Amino acid sequence: MPTSLRASRRAPLLQVLKSAVATAAAWLVAGYLVPGPPPVFAAIAALLVVQPSLNQSLTRAIERSVGVIAGVLLASALSILLGNETWVILVTTAVSLLLAWALRMTPGTANQVAISAVLVLALGTATPSYAVDRILETLIGALIGIVVNLAIVPPVAVAPAHAAVDALGEALAASLDRLARALREPQTPSELARLLEDARLVRAELDDAEEAIAAGADSLALNPRSRRHRDELAALEELVETFRPVVTQMIGMTRACVDRYDPSLEHEPTVLAIAEQLRRAAHDVRLLVSRAEPVVPLASAVPADDTGALTTPLSIARPSETHWILVGSLLEDLRRIHETLTEPLAARRSRTTG
Repeated sequence: MPTSLRASRRAPLLQVLKSAVATAAAWLVAGYLVPGPPPVFAAIAALLVVQPSLNQSLTRAIERSVGVIAGVLLASALSILLGNETWVILVTTAVSLLLAWALRMTPGTANQVAISAVLVLALGTATPSYAVDRILETLIGALIGIVVNLAIVPPVAVAPAHAAVDALGEALAASLDRLARALREPQTPSELARLLEDARLVRAELDDAEEAIAAGADSLALNPRSRRHRDELAALEELVETFRPVVTQMIGMTRACVDRYDPSLEHEPTVLAIAEQLRRAAHDVRLLVSRAEPVVPLASAVPADDTGALTTPLSIARPSETHWILVGSLLEDLRRIHETLTEPLAARRSRTTG
């Protein structure tokens, strides 16, 4: 139960402060402009509209406004027809949900229709003037929420996308290194099981990177600070698309190694050559995700520049009858990894020299 009630990470403190400022401002402004009952609708609208991105704020403002208008009008009509008895509130709630379902409203809008209808009937007399005032309150609160979110440091979620892509690149490179080590050194069954488990976990890193990029793109929509970040986010998205097939091939190579592992693999010359190429591929993955920090060169005399390490042609000796299936599978996946990484490395090199 405590786990289900707590988020994995706290919301930014700035987001909390903006919500508080928007709620207070909406209460004061709506209370001044729309005399009468406390401006509860305005405060709730402002609180709900302040979201992590301006795009989400606009969406929530539309949902809130449409839901309130529909709920207030429905409650007013039913109150005039049926009166203000308690059972009318229950009927109004059911009718509100059915109306939202019939109109195929989003869950947020559907809930808002019912909530607004109940509040109107519970807090005041559902007269036409009362309904109009509550709609005006909601529009004021939603507008203030958008203005506050826009005025106080519009959020840009590009840094988390960078962190997620960097984590993906490091996890992928580490898995390639572990696979190379497994081909060179004897492995126990438990070590092989852990090798495959770690390789499969990289797919979760890929999903996290995609979600972070989607959140970053959402934060740039309608954001006045978006111009200087769009190219940066596009480059991250392109990098994730480059890593996607490499992740698939790395997991396939690891699975093939685990399924057909034999202690004599370390004596197979071609397998050792493949292990060296995997180390070079890990170097190149780290090279693609690096920006300012230098990439540690390989110990096997690979230059520490932007040319990449996965460039030397691989000489293949005829494998033994025991290992030829595994060797063939690894070579095909290695060829695909080489083709996938070569083009972005060449583009990086041309930008650097240009």
